[in-house]
Amino acid sequence: MNKQKTTTGRRQLLSAGMTGFFATAASAMEPGTATADTETNSEKRRARFQANAAEVQTFYRVNRYPKP
Repeated sequence: MNKQKTTTGRRQLLSAGMTGFFATAASAMEPGTATADTETNSEKRRARFQANAAEVQTFYRVNRYPKP
């Protein structure tokens, strides 16, 4: 009875890992899954900046601190 010691080298391990990665990536990118943009031109151009938002006020308040 012959027993062969099987070892996996670094290159074989990397090759097997990358093969699985590319197979997963290829299956995730199925053709025909892209959807069209649903925003109209007026919705795309609307103002999204809200000057009175708490985050904006905090940003400007903190930036007024004196430099050390």
